[in-house]
Amino acid sequence: MRSSSSLRRDFITYCFGYLAALSLTGIAFACVFYRLLPPVQTFALVLVLALIQVIVHMRCFLHISLKRSARADLQLILFSAMIILLMVGGTLVVLFNLSARMM
Repeated sequence: MRSSSSLRRDFITYCFGYLAALSLTGIAFACVFYRLLPPVQTFALVLVLALIQVIVHMRCFLHISLKRSARADLQLILFSAMIILLMVGGTLVVLFNLSARMM
């Protein structure tokens, strides 16, 4: 059974992660909805906020850290992300190629 301090630390981590994810999402939606910046800067801001949110999710909810014991988990996630990026990128290359040939 886990100790009370460990449960409290986990609860605080989850609360921080939830509030951080909620605020990052709210900032992105507000920036787009109220058109606070020009389109290119809005896209860049949303991209940066999304990357920060991925880090928050990995740290607070998936408990991925850079400690030696957790490196195998991090490598597995990075390999999975690479495979997904290759699949999506390849699909986009094929679709844009087909679109160019149709025009």
